[in-house]
Amino acid sequence: MGLFNFKKKSSEEAKEATVNNGQTTAATTTENPNSRPFVEGLVSTKDIIAPSALEVDFDWIRIDNKYHRTMFVAGYPRFVGMNWLSPLINFDASLSISMTIYPTDGKEILDDLRRKIAEMEAEISTDIQRGRVVNPATQAKLEDALTLQADLVKGEERFFQFGLYVTASSYSKEDLDRITKNLEAALGALMIITKRSILQMEEGFISTLPLCADRLKITRNMDTTSLATTFPFVSSDLSDDKGIMYGLNEHNGSLVIFDRFSMPNYNSVVFASAGAGKSYLIKLEAIRSLMMGTEIIVIDPENEYRNLAEAVGGQYIAFGYGEESKINPFDLSLVEEEGENALNSKMLNLHKLFKVMVGDMDPMEESILDRAIMDAYKMKGITPDPETQSREAPLIEDLYKSLIGMEEERAQMLAARFEKYIKGSFAGIFNQKTTVNLTNKFVVFGIRNLEETLRPVAMHIILDYIWTVVKKNLKKRILVVDEAWYMMQYPDSASFLRGIVKRGRKYYLGVTTITQDVDDFLETPFGKEIVTNSSIQILLKQHSAAIDQIGEVFYLSEGEKQLLLSADKGEGIFFAGQNHVAIRVIASDEEHKLITSNPEEVMKMKQEGKIPAAAMKSEEFGSIKVNVSDG
Repeated sequence: MGLFNFKKKSSEEAKEATVNNGQTTAATTTENPNSRPFVEGLVSTKDIIAPSALEVDFDWIRIDNKYHRTMFVAGYPRFVGMNWLSPLINFDASLSISMTIYPTDGKEILDDLRRKIAEMEAEISTDIQRGRVVNPATQAKLEDALTLQADLVKGEERFFQFGLYVTASSYSKEDLDRITKNLEAALGALMIITKRSILQMEEGFISTLPLCADRLKITRNMDTTSLATTFPFVSSDLSDDKGIMYGLNEHNGSLVIFDRFSMPNYNSVVFASAGAGKSYLIKLEAIRSLMMGTEIIVIDPENEYRNLAEAVGGQYIAFGYGEESKINPFDLSLVEEEGENALNSKMLNLHKLFKVMVGDMDPMEESILDRAIMDAYKMKGITPDPETQSREAPLIEDLYKSLIGMEEERAQMLAARFEKYIKGSFAGIFNQKTTVNLTNKFVVFGIRNLEETLRPVAMHIILDYIWTVVKKNLKKRILVVDEAWYMMQYPDSASFLRGIVKRGRKYYLGVTTITQDVDDFLETPFGKEIVTNSSIQILLKQHSAAIDQIGEVFYLSEGEKQLLLSADKGEGIFFAGQNHVAIRVIASDEEHKLITSNPEEVMKMKQEGKIPAAAMKSEEFGSIKVNVSDG
């Protein structure tokens, strides 16, 4: 056992000793003219990073106040499959794992194999001649050697030397002993024999550092197929080399880092019961995506995103009585493209919208409505001719007048159904010219001030406007549709949302659909299509009444159902393609202040004057500066 103390040296000590390659050696009395002269008070990099104490024992090594023990794998099972190292990768302790792979010369290996095969055949032949029972171990080795020889000759396999080392760490020796015992038991159950690097703890520790230095050199022969099962590690990991962090992997404590734009489509769905943390998760995703250069558009029914939008200098657009923001559903100004007839596609969307506004219509009423829409455009001089479509668009009031002008009784009845939007209780909300202009990288459409009966209409109009902007200007965007069950109540609005989800990939758009009413969403064929067209699905805490339907749609096991029923706030299952892991959403303190909607915390921050305000625009956000304005 040796004890080495590393301290910042005084000038006299520094003259007497030099540190070279981690070893302390006495300095010569003759000064080297090429060496750097000693400067009073100068500290080298090694002085800064060197630990204050290093103690090497035959069975462990202590650096500062942390103990480390290195083990190597000395015996492997005869057969291994994919994921055979998962107990090691997912072991519940701090481990440093090092794998060393040495390619070997094929001709040399074939010569050794030929000699070994001859020896084993001779042994078996001798046993048979003498009437002895053939050693089954020798017989098995011979079969493996013959198979490997044939594969090497054909070039189907290559040969390697493989070493596997593991260093366990802890702040107490007792805990280190416990970790070591549990690790040896876990690997022993897989027929993996581990040994401690007794009297070579320093070499073992260095072998597991990211230095590509194998000081132990304890290896085993492996062919390509066997080696492939060890690298890369197959674990319940869901991490990408780019993207944003969604949370912690609860299987092994790793980070869930993912880029939704690397998937076949960029859509996601979030299902959770009330208060499970779904808006918290999506706001966290939005702000982190914003920092990665993605534009964010949110349809917010409950005014949850306003503080976040103001804090990052975003654009908040409120709809309701007395609000200045208006969108004219007849507007063609954004749809217009040179040489293209935008009127036909706009009329199809208007038919879907008006069914949401006035209810179902029979074929005769749809025909009358179609003529009235065309008449409304003609009154403004707009025809199927693309050159006329840049003129001022009509309003719902013009449609109403067109219906009134028809002599048919059904037209009069249809006009009566529109009258509340022109003269009645809903007047002044949708019967206005467009005043909205998306000029920001973070835009929130707030519809909390609208009655619940009007929210599906507003969401349809807003989505149509957003979809038009998305198609016109190709950019990397995420569209968040919160409380999407409002739109799923009506087949036409649900069909419209489904269309955006299915076509968004072509326009670099990812749609995030959020709902807490799982039954209303999944009972419609459109809702199921939205789920199947979303590469990312996130399930947070679920109510027992909805868990069976959720389990059927997502093919959940009984264990996964129980996880969702007992999950805490911010915990659930994260699906990405064919992979899924249990996740726990985490945020930094700065992010938490921006995105929390907990009434108790919001009130406390208001009382303390810490509520985020628009004054934070373009200021430092956490450790990253955010400036989301285009201007």
